[in-house]
Amino acid sequence: MTPDAVAVAVMIILLFPMGYFTLASPAFLLVKLDIQPVAQLLRGMFNAHFLVMRVAGLIGTVALLLDGRLLAALGVAMLTALAIWGRPWFMRRMDDELSARDAGDAEAPRRLRRLHWSGMLGNAALLAALLTSIPYMATTA
Repeated sequence: MTPDAVAVAVMIILLFPMGYFTLASPAFLLVKLDIQPVAQLLRGMFNAHFLVMRVAGLIGTVALLLDGRLLAALGVAMLTALAIWGRPWFMRRMDDELSARDAGDAEAPRRLRRLHWSGMLGNAALLAALLTSIPYMATTA
């Protein structure tokens, strides 16, 4: 693979799960999160997204390191670290809000919705950063 092909492959590996999440997560804005199956499905989608980003990021980081693109590998490694260490924090907060909702806290669905928005906005910001880095990664090393 040429350096350009490696960079393009890494971008596709990272853009696919981020793009899917960007398209799938707004659908949950149309339903109430006080419905247990809906909230559990949202939780599952966030959990899966963090896990897929962990794997995609690790693959991307290793590919870029093997290709000798240390700066690009560092950027992807930071994205991977965020997926690895952000997942427990985010999922704990989501579980706390789901438990509070199940215990009868009337404000829990609102806090769950804010958490949903923060996850979507965080993904959008990372996706924008990744998209703006494409011209820099597509150049030959």
